[in-house]
Amino acid sequence: MSRFTHLLGSMRGGGTGIIPEVSESPKDPLLQLVSLQKALGCWEMESMLAQVFGRTEKELLEQIPAQVKPDVWATLLALIWLHGFKIDVQVEWQFLAMKAVAWIRTQKVVNHSECVRVGNALLGCQVKEDALGI
Repeated sequence: MSRFTHLLGSMRGGGTGIIPEVSESPKDPLLQLVSLQKALGCWEMESMLAQVFGRTEKELLEQIPAQVKPDVWATLLALIWLHGFKIDVQVEWQFLAMKAVAWIRTQKVVNHSECVRVGNALLGCQVKEDALGI
């Protein structure tokens, strides 16, 4: 029994009614990526994010460009992935991407071009820096 199910059962006076389990992680990579975005607009470097990209967290961290914070790197990779693999459903994620771009602009990133180049190589994409809006 999950904590959520247990909590609901407790709130209902310990009833034994069947409550559907809440899925731990969406199977659709786009939904998983959406669920991992933080309220500020960024993504944090974590294994679940790496899974969306078909990589390990270690692989992502090994390729991080110099002087780039892990959350900035994770957010740039998310944007590259969206533009590279989900451009056909851009209407579904465009506001999510705008929030991420706004967050990146608040960070001190001096090497956008290198990040996009390395991110493209890592994810197997050919996204232009201009397309990201950063």
